Amino acid sequence: MDDRSANDAWGILVTNSPEYLESGSGRPIPPPSGPSGGGGGRRTALIAVGSVVVLAGIGAGAWAAWSFFATGPQPAEALPASTVVYASIDLDPSGGQKIEALRTLRKFPAFKDHIGLETDDDIRQRIFEEIQGTGACEDLDYGDDVEPWLGDRMAVAAVDTGEDTPSPVFVLQVTDEDRADQGMAKIKECSADGDGGDGSAEGAWTIHDGWALLGETQEIVDGIADDAADTSLSDDEEYQSWTDAAGDAGIATFYVAPEAGKLFADSLNGLMPLTQGLDEAVPGPTGELAPLTPTEVTTALEDFQGMAATVRFDDGSLELELAADPGTSQDALKDADRGGDVLATLPEDTAAAIGIGFADGWFGDLMDQVSSQVGGMSADELLDELSAESGLDLPDDVETMMGDSAALALGSDFDLETFVNSADGSGVPVGLKVQGDPDAIESVLDKLRPQMGGAESALGSDSDGDVIAIGPDGDYRERLLDDGGLGDSDVFDNVVREADDAAAVVFVNFDAGDWLAGLAEDDPEVADNLEPLEGLGVSAWLEDGVSHAVLRVTTD
Repeated sequence: MDDRSANDAWGILVTNSPEYLESGSGRPIPPPSGPSGGGGGRRTALIAVGSVVVLAGIGAGAWAAWSFFATGPQPAEALPASTVVYASIDLDPSGGQKIEALRTLRKFPAFKDHIGLETDDDIRQRIFEEIQGTGACEDLDYGDDVEPWLGDRMAVAAVDTGEDTPSPVFVLQVTDEDRADQGMAKIKECSADGDGGDGSAEGAWTIHDGWALLGETQEIVDGIADDAADTSLSDDEEYQSWTDAAGDAGIATFYVAPEAGKLFADSLNGLMPLTQGLDEAVPGPTGELAPLTPTEVTTALEDFQGMAATVRFDDGSLELELAADPGTSQDALKDADRGGDVLATLPEDTAAAIGIGFADGWFGDLMDQVSSQVGGMSADELLDELSAESGLDLPDDVETMMGDSAALALGSDFDLETFVNSADGSGVPVGLKVQGDPDAIESVLDKLRPQMGGAESALGSDSDGDVIAIGPDGDYRERLLDDGGLGDSDVFDNVVREADDAAAVVFVNFDAGDWLAGLAEDDPEVADNLEPLEGLGVSAWLEDGVSHAVLRVTTD
């Protein structure tokens, strides 16, 4: 390679400096003179411009990606931290959510036939047309009176304004504040004139920073707007903590503040005089009436710490995720993270099942909670009554019976007619699989069988190692004892992704057998709309003092 070629190569590689660098010495050298020098200068300029274009393209791509996945401003920004109940919906969620939603919903023929939304359709207009189709505000024109100012996000909330009860308020995102004011004035006018109105419809609004607040009076909405300007709900630590605990954002968000429990408790206390003299109102465990004592209920409400939930679409599924104060159930749920242990070993073609993991002393903790809600009887007294009625030694026998983890299963060939007509339950694929001490569990079953009134076969049992299967059909019990591999199936993985940490799991496989098609009752349209369903799952667990639950419905 000659010197000029070497210099040209360095000029191409080094784009952040207007100088050519000499290989070896590292000293700057002047550009070559003459025609060849002019070509090198043009090449350097083109490289510099190209670098700027590439960087700009990267920045634009990053911005587009951020816009695609970002959720944008939320109505919580326009509400004060004194909001006690909040529910929002996003009609134009992040690009990922929109694609997931439409990809999932368009699998159902009814959605395509009757809704038929595409990614670029205006959902707001479709909702407006549905409302207008009921006869409300028929003179309004969406394109002239609504579309120019209505945004994509809205919410309904209850705000503590210092009155006896929280004030309801609606929040609408607006894109043009002047047009929004005109549009809402027209909506108020047509609402007052419709349905025999006298032209004096109630309601007021205020518009600030891209949000419209609608409430009962001008004083209320102005006060809420002022409070939100000082401290918004979106900046409130409780709101942030609970909504973060509920997982990724989606198309809808729900939040209940800790103060809501106190407000409900106050309302219940206000009803206390109405219950005076009702000394016997709640049935006790043996049929007698126990005194009604709502004090424990109000105490639980006053101790409420809050909750939040999110609805989202994810990988072909619809999810509802909840994070909440576990309340008095915390003791019963602690260390109970084995809800999926036995469930995962059920036959792979299981149609439906419920799996539960049990912590030490769980039944005693449960009775403590029950006794606190029903006055006039301590937990020990309640256990004594239940023991006398059942012939069991409680709480020990129940805790022994359920072991460390248990699952109630329903086979894919379950037939309701067979179940109803079978005298002894043979041929009915239903059973309870328990991981525990089979010998001790058999002792408990021996106490229960004489009380079955001729239906002892329902408590037939077989065991293998530390597992026992209980149910009416011997063949199905044998299948339950095997490791059927349900936990390795795609449907299980899709619907109960949190099974390893869950205290309780509900599982339904819509593709197992023909039971789902049977629900269509020879209706082809219903059958077509059931066909895309794959599975349903619910997982519940306790983590760091927060109760979590996810309900998920998946499609094929």
